[in-house]
Amino acid sequence: MPVLDDTHNVPKVELPVHPSVLSKAKRMIDILGAVVGLSITLIVVIPIAIAIQLDSPGPIFYSQVRCGLNGRYFRIWKFRSMSVGADQLKHLVKNEAQSEQIFKNENDPRITCIGRFLRRTSLDELPQFWNVLVGEMSLVGTRPPTPNEVIHYSRHHWERLNVKPGMTGEWQAYGRSSIKNFEDIVHMDLDYQRKWSIFYDISLILKTLKVVLYKSGAC
Repeated sequence: MPVLDDTHNVPKVELPVHPSVLSKAKRMIDILGAVVGLSITLIVVIPIAIAIQLDSPGPIFYSQVRCGLNGRYFRIWKFRSMSVGADQLKHLVKNEAQSEQIFKNENDPRITCIGRFLRRTSLDELPQFWNVLVGEMSLVGTRPPTPNEVIHYSRHHWERLNVKPGMTGEWQAYGRSSIKNFEDIVHMDLDYQRKWSIFYDISLILKTLKVVLYKSGAC
């Protein structure tokens, strides 16, 4: 049975290590992809920073504690796409997913004008290449939930955390924000684990690039 973490009061479940976690080839692809991604980030960081400041003065970057492999905590990084103090206003926004394990609202009023552009183009996620470089995330995996979401997990939900969290995965490649049923997300994450291979990772990366270019299902 899960045990409670003293810091975030999130149940911890030790699960078997998935082969993708031990794959040296996957890790090498992650490092190469992160280097390329961070190089792109360095090129666009100044214009993005200026745009964020002009639209909504405040921090350029946003960080949040997330649950990664087997529920381990790490700090994820993004370009800020919401107004300052948005986390404290979350209770005022309707959860269209109608699930305690995930939060979705297509017209979230906390998102700034430039933030909508950053999300639509996925530019807000560029800083996550740092998380990939240091090994907290992978290019492909499952999206890392917040501790507040994980506290509501049933045991079978924990299986989705049996791989490293990814910048993309089946959810992003085949639906993005259009998928609001949490059980559908869990099914896709577990399906990814069953089908995993280096070639499948590459196919999901290419599929995600196509989805981003055509802005399919973007928030």
